[in-house]
Amino acid sequence: MTFKYNNPSHSKKVMSAMLAGMMALSGGGAALAAESTETGQGQPAATTTSAAQTGLFSDIKAGYWAEKHVYKLASQGILLGNNGLFRPGDAVTQQEAVTMAIRFMNKENQLNDGTTAALPTNMEVSNYFKPYVALALQLGLINQTEETAADVANTTWGQKPASREWTAKLLIRALGKNDEAKAQNAQSTGFADNDSISDSAKGYVNLAVSLDLAKGVDGNKFNPTGTVTRAQLATFFSRGEGLTDTAYPNTYTGYVTGLKENQITLVANGKTMNFTVNSSTPYFTKDSEVRAAGPNVQLYTKVLIVGGSNGAASYVELLDATPQVESVEGTFARALSGNKVGIFVGENYETYAYDESTAFIDQNGNAIKVSDITADSTVEIQRETFSADKKTVVIRVKSGIVNKSDSGTVTEVNPSGKTIKITNAAGQSEQYTYNDNLIIRYRDRILPVAELTAGSAIKYTVKDSVLQTVELSQGVEQNVRATLVEIGGNQSTLTFKREGGSLEAKLLVDQPEVIISGIEKATLSDLITDADNGDQVELTLNSDDRVTRIQVVSRQMEPMNGASVVSYNSKTKVLTVLDSNKRPYVFTLDEKTKLDYNAAKPTLAGLETLLNEGRKIDLTYVGTRALSVKVIYKYEGTLSNIDTANKKISLLSNNQTVTVAYYSVPTIEIYNKAGAGLSDLKVGDSVTITLNGAQDAVQKIALNTTAQFEILSIETNGRILVKSDLLTSHFYVDQAVLTGENGQSITAAQLAAGNLINVTFEGTTAKAVQVVKRTLGQVTAVDASSVTLKLFNGQTETVPVSGTIKVLKSGSTLTTIGSLTAGDRVEVTKDTDNSTRFRVMTVANRQFWSYDAVGNQILVKRESTSDTNYRFALSSGTYVHQGDTTLSVQSLKDNDNIVLYLLGNVVLEIQKQ
Repeated sequence: MTFKYNNPSHSKKVMSAMLAGMMALSGGGAALAAESTETGQGQPAATTTSAAQTGLFSDIKAGYWAEKHVYKLASQGILLGNNGLFRPGDAVTQQEAVTMAIRFMNKENQLNDGTTAALPTNMEVSNYFKPYVALALQLGLINQTEETAADVANTTWGQKPASREWTAKLLIRALGKNDEAKAQNAQSTGFADNDSISDSAKGYVNLAVSLDLAKGVDGNKFNPTGTVTRAQLATFFSRGEGLTDTAYPNTYTGYVTGLKENQITLVANGKTMNFTVNSSTPYFTKDSEVRAAGPNVQLYTKVLIVGGSNGAASYVELLDATPQVESVEGTFARALSGNKVGIFVGENYETYAYDESTAFIDQNGNAIKVSDITADSTVEIQRETFSADKKTVVIRVKSGIVNKSDSGTVTEVNPSGKTIKITNAAGQSEQYTYNDNLIIRYRDRILPVAELTAGSAIKYTVKDSVLQTVELSQGVEQNVRATLVEIGGNQSTLTFKREGGSLEAKLLVDQPEVIISGIEKATLSDLITDADNGDQVELTLNSDDRVTRIQVVSRQMEPMNGASVVSYNSKTKVLTVLDSNKRPYVFTLDEKTKLDYNAAKPTLAGLETLLNEGRKIDLTYVGTRALSVKVIYKYEGTLSNIDTANKKISLLSNNQTVTVAYYSVPTIEIYNKAGAGLSDLKVGDSVTITLNGAQDAVQKIALNTTAQFEILSIETNGRILVKSDLLTSHFYVDQAVLTGENGQSITAAQLAAGNLINVTFEGTTAKAVQVVKRTLGQVTAVDASSVTLKLFNGQTETVPVSGTIKVLKSGSTLTTIGSLTAGDRVEVTKDTDNSTRFRVMTVANRQFWSYDAVGNQILVKRESTSDTNYRFALSSGTYVHQGDTTLSVQSLKDNDNIVLYLLGNVVLEIQKQ
């Protein structure tokens, strides 16, 4: 591999960067690489393949930590591979390091081109490197006395791996600070392995540390004999480019002034250049080591482009994502001769020049001509700010009067903002406002805006920039709320009463989808039709106006509680009962009847064995059809009395007092309390009483409680591991009703470690689990009734505070909102008693070391040899940022100063300083 530098000299600050990168050798984050054009015999390679032609060396795989830097240098022709290999993990030799120092200092013009440079007899180097080593001796970058005294018994001087302390001396001398370093030789370095550092190198190490150029490694050690790899050296030269004015013939830094599907237009040093790009063009950003998933370049942003063959871009790096433009808004007056426009900006009349590259855009983003702009239109002038000319790049109409009729396709309907986006017949995107006078027609019907959906083909009229009429030219899928009245005898038609409308009839598709909560694989026969009490449904109609889907949203069914079974016929499925007033009723059961008795998976066969005379049941029905039957085996309610003398328990259930005897002390079940008894219950408790098989005595009393937990892990068979108040426990949620933080139904598979959940227990059994909404952000303001937060997504949210509050801060639980201060990072949740809880995150200022992607952890620099708190787990959505710019954790670099905000020992936010 060969590195090339061309022309201008390098500044000393670049050399400082080189030393800083070289000395920080932990975990692949160091910035040095190697250079060689030699074979193992120390002779120039017979064939050298340029990586610039293939993009990557065969031993640099996609995602490799130094891929960005090797890719750029290869594209620039700065490094060449040896038979297509880079050998990134090979150690840098002393002759390679010296060569790099000479080239980086731009001293190659002082080389003796011959291979007969005089060197001490025991400083044996390969012919290629002799002129570089000879010049290094002449410049004092290496000391002849020190080098001839070094032990090279097992190798030659040139092939000896460059150690960390040796390289520190080389680079401090390259910085011109040799005398300053020597003056510190008598001082201890302060590293734990100080005695292992050569006396002649201690001053150089001290100076490197004092200049903040060198850092230690694990255990507060310097590791003076540690080596430097080729990938690390390559990374340095790539990063150093940003600190030098060295110009490369095929490397251009400038601003993007044009973007087409396969082309980027760049203005650099006053010249305009076009580069072709394709799907294989590599894109990177300045602050990330990871290759971007796709093009991330926008107009007027600052980029670096390395040009390849035939005008192609072989490497693109986004240096600054902020568009370099300024905007002026005013009222359009007229177009002037000489490619100028006149604009009223406030009370001032101003003129702006434009040229053939200026884009003219209407309020819908469509290209127009300057002649299309009408007087008094509000326009925005955008000018670039990266040149003295401040050329006009865009003239955009922000508002103008539109009167037209056209056809097109609806792309978006926004009822809250009362806007509709349309792609017109010419393929251009438009957006118009509408008001309550908008008329939407489909055939002979007037439709509400809610039935106008994306994809609808329409004809439309606009007056004074407001939509007046929309006519659907073909049907689209729509949803209708209605009451079911009748299903046709051959199940091909459906009659319904539209919500707020009259009777309608629609054809059904073959086998329409029927959805009824609690009924699996529901069919048309499961629907309840009635002019007054039919199912309330949401119908889905396809573009042919046929019903494809029927979802029951509510039913007008009747309840009957506390009925007594008179008889049941298992052949006819006819059930006769007496209601609580001793009036007789007859109902029919079928395979769709919802069943409930004391069994995990009730069946009709199992229920039939219980329907003997006198059995107490609750049921719901429509007409003579039983929709649900529940054998009363338990009562839920509020405990109102415990009569131990007469052995009776009373509770208020469904607004009725129920009293049940007990023959022996029933089992008392309370979550997280073993061996509970009647004395653990008190009047007012919410309880569930389970009856014996005869329904005449209490068998078990379960206390209904709610507790809040953090999920630690999801285990098998519906069991979860949770934590509350530092205590961990297991329980099953397979029989519980599960809801998300917005009340939506979820499955156990949608629960995740880190979720905060409220669990409702019936005794020790989880009956309901709800994910608690967690709001994370920075406190920006606090008053008596609210707390204002800046959320991680940049939005602002005001949390109203009333009633009980809890502030968990610095290990204490406080109850006043005044204990929160601006700048606090908090987690806001609702506790089980509906009180608002603020958990204030703890703060730690550290230096970044590395990221463990497998364990999703970061490692920080130890503050001392006894510091064991240097690993921190990240949450699934840790917010990493610098100011308002969101970063990836992979973009953090060794020695970055960071602030960690933690709950427990989990990092929720990382702020790069």
